[in-house]
Amino acid sequence: MAEKKVLVVDDEIHIIHVVAIKLRNNGYDVISAENGADAFELAREQQPDIVVTDFHMPVMTGLDLVRELRQNETTKDIPVIMLTARGFAIEDEQKEDLQISEFLSKPFSPKELLRSIEDILHEKAVMQRH
Repeated sequence: MAEKKVLVVDDEIHIIHVVAIKLRNNGYDVISAENGADAFELAREQQPDIVVTDFHMPVMTGLDLVRELRQNETTKDIPVIMLTARGFAIEDEQKEDLQISEFLSKPFSPKELLRSIEDILHEKAVMQRH
């Protein structure tokens, strides 16, 4: 089975670093960006299997990034996990509109993130077979 590609987007480099190590150690190919605008370009070029993005970032927020992904024919079906600061709430209708698969509060455990990625990609694979 080919490596699954994960795009990790966060303006905090240490978070990208920690997540990338955990994912690479578990057989994932990791690409990264420090803001939503760069991430959108990367997503269009690289077609990752899943995107993990922070909510609060300069240039383009995580929500804006997801809006852009959903409006683009080549990226509209890529699952997204959103990382948010504790206590940050997002409207349920926004979650549905933007088809955000999961929200994880910071600080999160890389193990928890890995489990979420595996669950979402497994679910996507099952859906595609039916």
